[in-house]
Amino acid sequence: MIVAALALAGILISTYLTLYKLGVIGELTCSIGSCETVNTSRWSVFLGIPVAAWGLVFYMDVFVIALVGTMPRFENEPFISVVLVAQAMVGVIFSAWLTYLELGVIHAICIWCVTSAVIVAAISLVSIADLREIRGAPTPLS
Repeated sequence: MIVAALALAGILISTYLTLYKLGVIGELTCSIGSCETVNTSRWSVFLGIPVAAWGLVFYMDVFVIALVGTMPRFENEPFISVVLVAQAMVGVIFSAWLTYLELGVIHAICIWCVTSAVIVAAISLVSIADLREIRGAPTPLS
């Protein structure tokens, strides 16, 4: 359920950023950093789709799979945990790439993007701990 809650937070952030990128919201509220610089850069679109929209799809998918994993039928099913770990690893790699672009190429930081990266990292850690628990291995988080 922790993964679902984290994914829900990610859904809210990525929805906000997607609405900005689509022009529904006029300006971003960003108390730290240069969110608009990051979100209007050429790197804010991937394969013709706003990066924030990719994040929204990612978080929605993780949310649904995490909820399915709470159903009694799938509660102790390693497959759900394996899928969540795999998705989280893709998310961590993509977030790391985006963070590199912010720091090394764009030279601006978006606090919303950093928060999203932290959420993805947390999803990854919780998913790994859950998988280890299901497989019976000791977890560093317990």
